[in-house]
Amino acid sequence: MSTNRVRVVVTGLGTTTPLGGDVASTWAALLDGRSGIRTLTEDWVDTVPAKFAGVAAVDPGEVLPRPEARRLDRYEQFALIAARQAWQDAGAPEVEPTRLGVVVGSGIGGINTILQAYDTYREKGWNRLSPYTVPMLMPNGAAGWISIDLGAQAGTHAAVSACATGAESIGQAIEMIRSGRADVVVAGGSEAAIHPLNMASFAAMRAMSTRNDEPHRASRPFDKGRDGFVLGEGAGIIVLESEAHAKARGAKIYAVAAGVGITSDGHHISAPEPSGIGGKTAMLTAIADAGISAADVRHVNAHATSTPVGDEIEARAIREALTGSPLVTSTKSMTGHLLGGAGGIESVFTILALSERIVPATANLDDPADGLDVDIVRGEPRKLPDGQLAAINNSFGFGGHNVAVAFTTA
Repeated sequence: MSTNRVRVVVTGLGTTTPLGGDVASTWAALLDGRSGIRTLTEDWVDTVPAKFAGVAAVDPGEVLPRPEARRLDRYEQFALIAARQAWQDAGAPEVEPTRLGVVVGSGIGGINTILQAYDTYREKGWNRLSPYTVPMLMPNGAAGWISIDLGAQAGTHAAVSACATGAESIGQAIEMIRSGRADVVVAGGSEAAIHPLNMASFAAMRAMSTRNDEPHRASRPFDKGRDGFVLGEGAGIIVLESEAHAKARGAKIYAVAAGVGITSDGHHISAPEPSGIGGKTAMLTAIADAGISAADVRHVNAHATSTPVGDEIEARAIREALTGSPLVTSTKSMTGHLLGGAGGIESVFTILALSERIVPATANLDDPADGLDVDIVRGEPRKLPDGQLAAINNSFGFGGHNVAVAFTTA
């Protein structure tokens, strides 16, 4: 790594998740091992095999003014709420508009708007559609609204890489700052896809858990009894800036966004490559990009979604890429899987684990699968050691997308 390269740091965090409406409540619930998964009560629930999900703990309608909320799809609402939190947490930095960027994506976008608008069109006609229908359904809508809210003019981008979206957005933001295009970038991911069509479609793939009698125990990454992922919703957004800019304004620095690795499997549209080479290479690339060694990585927030195949492949990739038995956890065991929002909220969790030196436990891991051979935190949170250390957030998505983001202590 060049010693002259711009260092990128994290100065603001924002989330709204099934565990809480902000970072503090979400993190506290995570450390307590509480589940954000609940049985659904919608009138369509009996039409789908999985009858539970990670619904946001705080409805966005309770946070946003009604006139504003009506212009936004639910995924955009989550993104804007989390972005405003992160911006305030960063101290609402004074930055020239042309030096401020946004990179926020969604794996699915405004799917609720699309389906509801089509019903309106068929039943009532085109003139009953909201004039905001197109901005509400666009996958780049969240990024656009955030850039308008903050007056960002350095570039607004929206990665769309399925469940790797949030992490890839953060990777793109790091590169924006390193390249000199921006001093500050707001980045992350958001998703709101709890809809019968989505749930039925995932069920048709046999991808979702159907543990309807124990929804809070359904997401069980690395466990022998896992039978699929649990859908969640929400957003995770962080504020990144050049270290020089952050220090000049006296900002609190949570961590260094030190490196990113992005690979693709080129194997299958939904199944991971069996050897785990894509995830392994992403981690090794992030390590090299960060200028650290594999032994420096003491924690991994795993992608581990609780699917029968993916978790073991990722465990193998971690085992082969890293040394020194890093503490591994899957926070999806409590939040569910936020799809395009996962890499955003899990980056927040990875940053907090480093800054507070504590790793949340993986919930529902009663009987670990055979042959994992990685140190998975279970039962109670585990402390991280003092001194300089690094952590990696893994995010993998349909289409063969693999992203690893490496963070180091400030």
